[in-house]
Amino acid sequence: MAGKNALLDIRRTLEAHIGQRIVLRANGGRKKMIERTGILEQTYPSVFIIKLDEDRHAFKRVSYSYTDILTENVELTVCKDGKDIRITYPSQ
Repeated sequence: MAGKNALLDIRRTLEAHIGQRIVLRANGGRKKMIERTGILEQTYPSVFIIKLDEDRHAFKRVSYSYTDILTENVELTVCKDGKDIRITYPSQ
């Protein structure tokens, strides 16, 4: 049950940042990290959606699960008021 609560906590944390600029670093395999920037567009029960900056990326949107944050396969940083807030679990 603790795992389910962790995912809910991550979702609630992200919901507070909908519409804000996000820097996303994802594990691209073979020791590669993929960095993308965009706006946190929406959260759903199992995934969250980021609308990517159109001029920098081939895709318009990407989605990741909350489990990706929990397992540290994805690192999210919210850029708000000149401060960078890293989204982690447990919340710091």
